[in-house]
Amino acid sequence: MKRQILLFLFLLSVLVVAGQQKRAFRGAWIQCVNGQFQGLGRDAMQQTLSRQLDELQKDGANAIFFQVRAECDALYPSPYEPWSKFLTGRQGLAPEPYWDPLQWMITACHHRGMELHAWINPYRAKHGSTTEMAATHIALRHPERVFAYGNQLILNPALQENRDYICRIVDDIVTRYDVDGIHIDDYFYPYPVAGQTIPDAALYAARPEGCKTIGDWRRHQVSLAIRQLSDSIHQRKPWVKFGVSPFGIWRNSTSDPRGSATHGLQNYDDLYADVLQWVDEGWVDYCVPQLYWPIGHKAADYETLIRWWDRHVQNRPLYIGEDVERTVKSADLRNPSVNQMGEKYRLHDLLPNVQGTVLWYAKVVADNYGNYGHALRDYYWRYPALQPRMPWLDNEAPKAVRKMKRLMMSDGPVLFWTAPKAKTPLDEATHFAVYRFAKGEKVDLSDPSHLLRVTYDNFFRLPATKEKATYVVTSLDRVGNEGKGKKCKW
Repeated sequence: MKRQILLFLFLLSVLVVAGQQKRAFRGAWIQCVNGQFQGLGRDAMQQTLSRQLDELQKDGANAIFFQVRAECDALYPSPYEPWSKFLTGRQGLAPEPYWDPLQWMITACHHRGMELHAWINPYRAKHGSTTEMAATHIALRHPERVFAYGNQLILNPALQENRDYICRIVDDIVTRYDVDGIHIDDYFYPYPVAGQTIPDAALYAARPEGCKTIGDWRRHQVSLAIRQLSDSIHQRKPWVKFGVSPFGIWRNSTSDPRGSATHGLQNYDDLYADVLQWVDEGWVDYCVPQLYWPIGHKAADYETLIRWWDRHVQNRPLYIGEDVERTVKSADLRNPSVNQMGEKYRLHDLLPNVQGTVLWYAKVVADNYGNYGHALRDYYWRYPALQPRMPWLDNEAPKAVRKMKRLMMSDGPVLFWTAPKAKTPLDEATHFAVYRFAKGEKVDLSDPSHLLRVTYDNFFRLPATKEKATYVVTSLDRVGNEGKGKKCKW
């Protein structure tokens, strides 16, 4: 029996390695809106974040979506919006001791070889749990620009001044911070509430803008915002990625023959978000549909949806939003003694347009809920991965690293190198990939099993071993283009 178990584990590891790609987006959401940091204080929050990032790094993650704007507020010093209650416990109250969580997270993620995408909610002005707003809040300064719905306040998407305001907020982030991306989630027009009506009929009647229905008009307003936001980001910094994470159903096939064989709420009809248009037009740089249901769900079957998105998102990278807890709690349909993680990742490998995964949410992965985190580090994300390429942003690789040498330091051997020279920020090498090949092995940089580390440092600590090996270092630019390798034999 023991030999059979060992054989099974060996075969599983071989299959997993064979299925791994050198380029894959491996992200996780770190949210503030659940209150996990509220009133925690600087030191405790940094310790909490450090622990989560350390565990996620061991699990193979290479990107973090960090929520910095939940309700027209900020988890960073903003000249336009008040400090978030989800940080200090009271909206408008600065942290004490003073610190900048966004800048801290950028540094912490880059130190671990991860991208940092600043995650904002563009339209929500007041969360349902908020009872007090700062005097500087946009909803109090300009109440005519918001509407109440349910127990929330929403920036009216149909107002150009609101679109300009959102772009101003994002431009401030992109200008002042070295973020790798701007990320928005699934909240556009608010999720439907029974008995509630969005109060915009008069505005639609006054200026229908050629739209025959109020639904078409609302979708048009959101699409205008997405296009303007995309243009604003890329004009400021062409390498910053702009991504969206929509609700997992675009439309049901009962509403549209192009839709999925599902029976749930719809992005297009209920949230007024035509995500396929944004992808087809190239207004977003990646798409992360939230496929939080299990395989076999009656209204929204996971396998039906992942195959649907794989067919319809081909103009931009497709990453799959995964609910860790629901996956672990759901039994595999063929083998009820195990959960659905294995079957979901099999579908990821099988479908040609799926280029990554984003996990909801970071804490449960870091806590190794249901052994999910350790399954990532031992099998599915065993080796590091580079980011998927985005040639529409930049298609030129940086030059090779320079002056590479190995030095014996007091604590062991260290490989040093110098970044190549660059004429523009797009050409600049900002991080590096380190590969290792045993003596006699062919140097093949396409094999992910030889990739040891992605690092933002200009050095790498070598293992203290007498085994001969060849190390190769390549340069990576902000978009992920990879330069030629530089060898060092030891």
